[in-house]
Amino acid sequence: MSKIFKYISWDWLLLGAIALAVILRIIHLGSREFWYDEVLSLLLSTGKKSLYSTPKDLPVAIASYQNLFSLPVENSFSDVFTTLEKLLKGLVAEPHPPLFYLGQHFWLRLFGNSEVAMRSLPVLYSIGAMGCAYGIGRYLLGPKGGLLFSALLGLNPFFLFHSLNVRMYCPLVFWTVLTSWAFLETTNKNNTSKKQWFWSLILIFAVAAGFMTFYYFLFMVASLGILVLLTDIKRWWQHAIRLSIGVLIPLPWLLWGTRQQLNNADLGRFAAGSNLLETISKHLQGIINTVTPLLVWGDWVTIMPTGVIILSGIIAIALLIAVIIHLWRENQRQLLVVALCFGILPFLMMIMVDVVTGKFTVGFGWGRSLIFILPGCLLLLTIASEKAAGKWKRISALALLLFYLTVNVTDFSWRSRWMFHKIADIIEQETTQPTLIAMNSNAWGHVLRLAYYLPSDSSLMLLAQNSAKLANALDKTLSAPSSAYKYILWLDSDRPVWGSPATAVEKKQIKQTLVPEFELIKTERLIGTWELDNFTAHLYQRRLPNS
Repeated sequence: MSKIFKYISWDWLLLGAIALAVILRIIHLGSREFWYDEVLSLLLSTGKKSLYSTPKDLPVAIASYQNLFSLPVENSFSDVFTTLEKLLKGLVAEPHPPLFYLGQHFWLRLFGNSEVAMRSLPVLYSIGAMGCAYGIGRYLLGPKGGLLFSALLGLNPFFLFHSLNVRMYCPLVFWTVLTSWAFLETTNKNNTSKKQWFWSLILIFAVAAGFMTFYYFLFMVASLGILVLLTDIKRWWQHAIRLSIGVLIPLPWLLWGTRQQLNNADLGRFAAGSNLLETISKHLQGIINTVTPLLVWGDWVTIMPTGVIILSGIIAIALLIAVIIHLWRENQRQLLVVALCFGILPFLMMIMVDVVTGKFTVGFGWGRSLIFILPGCLLLLTIASEKAAGKWKRISALALLLFYLTVNVTDFSWRSRWMFHKIADIIEQETTQPTLIAMNSNAWGHVLRLAYYLPSDSSLMLLAQNSAKLANALDKTLSAPSSAYKYILWLDSDRPVWGSPATAVEKKQIKQTLVPEFELIKTERLIGTWELDNFTAHLYQRRLPNS
């Protein structure tokens, strides 16, 4: 391994890794479908959420949902403001602040609603985050440290996955690293007055933007406050003013939107266990479910065996603890304190809040709600690599970069992300005939994704009900005098989200409803990257009169 460095400089290897991270983002912009929450982001960005209605027990035209993915017709500035007003009103029912959706709304106006267009903005955020990571690494460790930190962040599988998602998690990382970089620059006593003002304004802006992107960003701000007390207490009041202004800027939204969001919040889903042992187990599970995807496997965890996830998480935690102990013994305590405050400290804060309040928010969504701790954890590994002695200084870092690259390549090349395209392919063969799609899920993620990828055709109707009600709704639909469907596509979801999977009895009822007038002509099993994408598609054709 060490022979590599005789022919290629370390700097060029790191620049190549950063270039690969950018290339992976560009080539995969349109390589997969919108996932469950992404299509909601699109709906919210158009300002048409109020027009969406959950399917009832009667068929509805697919085209009525397809109209929700485009901006309304606007003939004046007042129409534009009306759209923005509807967008903000739609957001008060969501658990997140509005900045991300506002950004996507204006991006949608410029570039349209395709996967490539909608994902290009998060990709730009991710590239910006890599640039800020270089700034942090260079400030603390020099140019080589900056390149390594940028490369680790760029190739980290979890960050790459969320860099290609139309959600707020990638922008959150950008505001986190920009805040961290600006904060470090404000502690630099060698800066000129003009430069100090520049970085102060950047810090205030980044803090406000981070808080308006994700409420948990407040833990990051609290960690910076502790870092001030540990490293720059003589100027604590200057730092306090900057951070306070950054938090106060979103005050109008806090007074109007956040109160309504809290009223609509479903906090019961985060309730702790019924006994002490179960509660402790859930907290530990949350920690593992955060660390494993963030630092090791990225999105692969959605299909990994529980044992592999636990083992990987334990190894990752043990590595972090070993790194902390090593840096402490090597007298790198100032760097260690900075890295801990950027990553580990806000993580511990959230764990403590969960313990005190009896909730288990840590680990929700496979760690995506804590993605802002990722840069700090990777900075810790960067510092350990840069301060390591001998040949391990480069080999350990290169090994981690190669591991991340391998995880990314296998994730995007081995796992299918075209479930609804396959459903569309089945439908497109018969679009000239009246077709009913019967689906045992009426969750908005399934309904909207189906509408987004199906062809625009007035003959396509959707009957979406939970598993227990679908057979009766289908029987009612087919018994109606106006029923003239040539084809029935029965989509059986493995995870309907708002209900339970169909039982054997419920599946038998649907078959008995169809068999008298329809015959099965095709069955296809659709397997995606997680259970929400898994369907069994049954295509039925109306029997000929004499058959």
